[in-house]
Amino acid sequence: MTSTAPSRRSIRRHPAAAAVALAATTALLAGCGSSDDKADNPLDDKASGGTVVVGSNNFAESILLADLYGEALKAKGIKVTYKPNIGSRETTYGLLKNGSVTVLPEYNGSLLAYLDPKAEQKSAEAVNAAVQGKLDKKLTLLESSPAEDKDSVTVNADTAKKYDLTSESTLADLKDAAPDLVIGGSPEFQTRHQGLKGLESEYGLKFKSFKALDAGGPLTQAALKKNTVQAADIFTTDPTITKEKFVVLQDPKNLFGFANVTPLVHKSDLSKEGVDALNAVSAKLDTKTLLDLDSQVQLENKDPLDVAKAWLKTAGLD
Repeated sequence: MTSTAPSRRSIRRHPAAAAVALAATTALLAGCGSSDDKADNPLDDKASGGTVVVGSNNFAESILLADLYGEALKAKGIKVTYKPNIGSRETTYGLLKNGSVTVLPEYNGSLLAYLDPKAEQKSAEAVNAAVQGKLDKKLTLLESSPAEDKDSVTVNADTAKKYDLTSESTLADLKDAAPDLVIGGSPEFQTRHQGLKGLESEYGLKFKSFKALDAGGPLTQAALKKNTVQAADIFTTDPTITKEKFVVLQDPKNLFGFANVTPLVHKSDLSKEGVDALNAVSAKLDTKTLLDLDSQVQLENKDPLDVAKAWLKTAGLD
């Protein structure tokens, strides 16, 4: 995810999350000064036998993903505990380094931007290689999922109908319509390359005007629904897309970078069997599926653990 906006997700599970977050932060402070490098061994079966701690950041999709990966590990007989809703990457990355967390669902491009804000993102493979080169030596990145949760230019149903835009349409298909459209997004979207500047330089899009809203949150969603704006920066797995029949335009030039769901792990604490189980989940998880699972949790108020178990069964991973 290019934009950092944890508040855009409502948390509907784990009422003890605040206590967990406090305990996690305490663990981080206790471990930050350690220089013990005993954990910098390659992944192998010797790492099995202990409890795998699966953590998540402080938004609903991260909790759902943690449940998907955690329950897949349980299905292989691996003992799992959860540390849900810990906080932002600034906290969770430290907990992975000191071993308080074993597995965390990450987004490859967003993680690279955290580790190296100036790094270019030309392909998912290059992003993963760059991340691997920047990671603490106790950590490793597993295989990326096709599923992405990233910024997009999304139009409302009326605009899609008026200009014959579908989920197969690209940003280039918006070129003729753009001068008639108001686009909304965070204030930063107006000045970033991954925003109006890049939309013009990469796709030739010049909009009628820009309306400053929030980072893919309720203000942006409401403005797009009410047609105050006809196009907006919406995250690709936002359940509002399904609910309001919004249309996400394809970005073949990867202006918005990469945000593939990818497990980040403390490599000495996970067996080869565990690695295979996590990679199997990633192989079957795409953006459409993740959007559907998010919608079940955030629109239908289903428990993410139940949603995760049901999908794993359907996917043959339970």
